[in-house]
This record gives sequence, structure tokens and C-alpha cells, in this order.
Amino acid sequence: MGQLLLRVLRRRLGLRWQHRSTFEVANEPILEFKLGSLERAALQKTLNDLKGKTEAIPCVVGGQEVWTSDVRCQLSPYNHAHKVAKYCYADKDLINKAINAAVAVRREWDLRPIKDRAQIFFKAADLLSGPRRAEVLAKTMIGQGKTIIQAEIDAAAELIDFFRFNAKYAMELEKEQLISVPVSTNSMVYRGLEGFVAAVSPFNFTAIGGNLAGAPALMGNVVLWKPSDTAMLSSYAVYKILLEAGLPPNVIQFVPADGPVFGDTVTSSEHFAGLNFTGSVPTFKRLWKQVSENLDRYRTFPRLAGECGGKNFHLVHSSADVPTVVNGTLRSAFEYGGQKCSACSRLYAPDSLWPQIKAKLLEEHGKIKVGDPANDFGTFFSAVIDDKSFARIKKWVQHAKTSPNLTILAGGKCDDEVGYFIEPCIVETKDPKDPIMKEEIFGPVLAVYVYPEKQYKEILQLIDTTSPYGLTGAVFAQDKNAVQEARKLLRNAAGNFYINDKSTGAVVAQQPFGGARASGTNDKPGGRHYILRWTSPQAIKETHMPLEDWKYSYMQ
Repeated sequence: MGQLLLRVLRRRLGLRWQHRSTFEVANEPILEFKLGSLERAALQKTLNDLKGKTEAIPCVVGGQEVWTSDVRCQLSPYNHAHKVAKYCYADKDLINKAINAAVAVRREWDLRPIKDRAQIFFKAADLLSGPRRAEVLAKTMIGQGKTIIQAEIDAAAELIDFFRFNAKYAMELEKEQLISVPVSTNSMVYRGLEGFVAAVSPFNFTAIGGNLAGAPALMGNVVLWKPSDTAMLSSYAVYKILLEAGLPPNVIQFVPADGPVFGDTVTSSEHFAGLNFTGSVPTFKRLWKQVSENLDRYRTFPRLAGECGGKNFHLVHSSADVPTVVNGTLRSAFEYGGQKCSACSRLYAPDSLWPQIKAKLLEEHGKIKVGDPANDFGTFFSAVIDDKSFARIKKWVQHAKTSPNLTILAGGKCDDEVGYFIEPCIVETKDPKDPIMKEEIFGPVLAVYVYPEKQYKEILQLIDTTSPYGLTGAVFAQDKNAVQEARKLLRNAAGNFYINDKSTGAVVAQQPFGGARASGTNDKPGGRHYILRWTSPQAIKETHMPLEDWKYSYMQ
């Protein structure tokens, strides 16, 4: 029955595998999963099949499954009694074996034509779009606590888009060539980096893991992929899909590992050529320092790309549309429990509109359902990812309860008996420089500062200087002058800037994603220039006429 549903769904979506010679690519349609739909039936069946199951996930090194004695478990965030995966950590010796296995196939993979490598990623995207969609969505839901829509826009749509658009951009890049003249032909060859790339992926987006490992591989690199402990189930599914699509076994080594052990080992290798990272600022800084200390070991200067989160803002001007502000802020702050790098965690509202905004925020807040996303499709968001995250966010809620500058307007209850549940919490602050307005929380906590309407310009300057981050931000205003002023004064405050829209929801090829300052290196994955980070171009000139004299004409 399940296979029949999948075949029908595939036909309905018009999916077929084909060798692509053209570059026409469109964003993957987001399915709605309405009651009675084929996609909903397929997903429900897969979720039921996974209930109570624990998948065994090995390290995969040199094309072989390897188990070590350091065995761990991934727990479901909303039901931590359910061990969704059993996996093991690679030790230093196994990581070095993975490096050697990857480097051994580097030349062969790099010499493979771009169009052939691209076909693998097109096929992987087709697998995700059709027969493997329900599996990856279900594993993202039970393993990372995502609702249907949050899993769909991540593990299906965004990952499919990453694979297809990156492949399209790579083929177009090769097609765009240099200027040649009658006496000589000039060309550009896009080589992989001379060594291996370490990909370190986070828990919060299945798509990010696939892209951090996949984009360098597409461009001719070999990769060591360290997935997040709390996204192991979905990451391994993506890895197997890449192999099923034709990726040679040694191009990407799948190596779960302790973070410091992995970082120490890869940055100590002479073959280290790049780091593709999403995670915390302290971890990225640590890796960067290790690389700088080991520069004399390397054959080449490594490429370092990192995305490290943000303290993202919504700024409301007095001319803003209140329903748009409220609905956009609730989605941005609380979808996926505020665990998106782009989630809004600070709101600046003018005193003239605050009574309306506050009343509507609290009214809608009361309608938010927090629960089990696999059994109740009416759930808006679920538990936070693990016990460490729960404890950290709980401390912020406690700070809000005890600080004289802060008032909890709604939510904030914490319960980890069954899962790591935290109610969406709205906090008003009298102090715009309180730590709750400056530091990343990565949870369902929204801090609000009410400013005097006439101090709009001063608030722009405050927003720009309050936090060390610079990832996303939004301004809500109908007044065009207010928008232009915000664009000018907040030019460096956000790498993704939204006007009358929420600070989350970047789409591949529409809003390439990333920010600077403490938010990272702003390489904009999802854009056509991102793949250039993972290639070492070689310019070639071939002259067709003999050189008959070494002397120049002016010398005669």
C-alpha cells in the first residue's frame, strides 16, 4: 500500500529521472498535506512505521560501515523515551582513515566532468522530490521535532533546491568562458580544492547538512561530513540518497564524532583544504584559531566558510500594518521553537502602536499549540532539541522572571517530563541593552522594547549597535522614507533584510542566505556565487601561432 501511494504521488508530481542537458530549474513546490491528500497519507504511513523504532547508523569510511565502541543515541525531542537512532563516534584513528580514503579518490573525482557530477545531484533531488520524500520528512519530524510544514520547507523543498540550483550554477559556470582572440584561446577550468573539505552541520536544518557536504562535492572536492548528534537520523537518510543517486562511496565520508576530536584531527592534517561550517560562534572561532596555528602544515591556504546564528530583529514603524507585524513576528519568533538561525528574538515597537500590537500578540499567542507534531498535525511547534537546549532557554526564562527590567507578558512554562517543551514566551523590557536583547537564545523567547515614536532614527542606531550579530532583520512600514532610512542605517546590521515580511523563510535562488559580523562569513548559500568558494580556478591560455623572435618591435 505504501509503495503504491508513493508511485501515485510521484506520477502526480510529474517526477521522472532524466539526463539533463538544459539548465532550466525552478523552486520545488511546497506540498500542503491537506486531509485526504496522497502526500499526507504517504507521510502518515511512514511516521507510523517509525514509531518506537531505533535505526542503527554506523560511520561510513572508505565505503565500509564501521562501528566503534563509543555508541550514542539520538532522542526524539518531544518524546525523549524514544531513541530514534543508535550511532557511534569516530575516534582520531578512524577520522584519519577517512581523510586518507577521501584523498585517495580526489584526483579521479575532480577530473570527472562537471555535467556528470551535476547529474548525480539532479537525481538525488528527484529522489527527494518523489520516492524518498516521505522518509526524509518523517525522520526530520521525529528526530528534530519539526512540524509537517517546517519539515517540508526544509528537508524537501530547500534541500531539493540546493541540489538542483547548485548543479545548474556549476554547469553555467563552466559554460561561461573567457575572451579569446584569433591568435590564442583562453579558458577557465574549475578545479576542486587540493585536499579535503570538512563539513560540520547543525541540527536545525536537514537541508543545511546536505548542502554543507554536497556543494563542495559537486565542485570536485572530497568531503568529511560530521553531522549533528541531534540530526543523525535525517542526515544519514540524505547521505544514503546521495549514494543511491550515484555518488561514489569515497567522495563523502560519513563520520559522526565528538566535536573537539573531529576539529583537532581534521585541522591537523596536511590535506585540510576547507571548512564548511554551521554552528556556534565559539566553535567556529576555535576552529579558525586552530587553522591559523597549523598554517605551516597545509599544502594550500584553507577556505573557511561559517554561519553562526544571529540576534535578529523586527523593527516596527508607526506607519506599519499591525496584523502583518503580529502574524509575521509570531511565525518568525516561534516557528520551530525559535531554533532557526534567522528567528526574530527582538521586537522594537513604537509607543503609538504598541497597545494594538500587544493586544493582538497576546490574543494570537493563546491560540498556539505546542505538542507532538507526528501525532497532532495541528501543532504549531514542538519541543526544543535536547536537554542542554532546554536548560539554557529555561535560564533565560528565569532571568525574565527575576530581572526588574523585564516583564513576562505570556508563556514561559517549561516541562521536560516527556519532551523538552517550553511555551512560547513574550517578554517586555524597559532596558534596550538588557542581555535578552543582545545575546542569542535559540529558543521560543521574544523580547520587546517599546520606543517613543519620534525616536525612530535613534532606534535604528540602537539596533545597529546592540548585538554583535548581523544575520537577518526586518522593517515594517508603509512610509517609504522610513523604509529607505532603515535600509541606509541598517545596511550592515543584516545579511538578509526584509521589508514588510518576517525575518525567516529565505528561499534558495530567491534570497541567498547569510550574514556578517559575528554571524559568519556571509558566503550566501543558495546563490550562484556560493559554489565558487569550493573551487580553485585555473586559467589556461593556448597560443596557436609560433613566436618567431624574442625582440619587440620598438627595439628595431
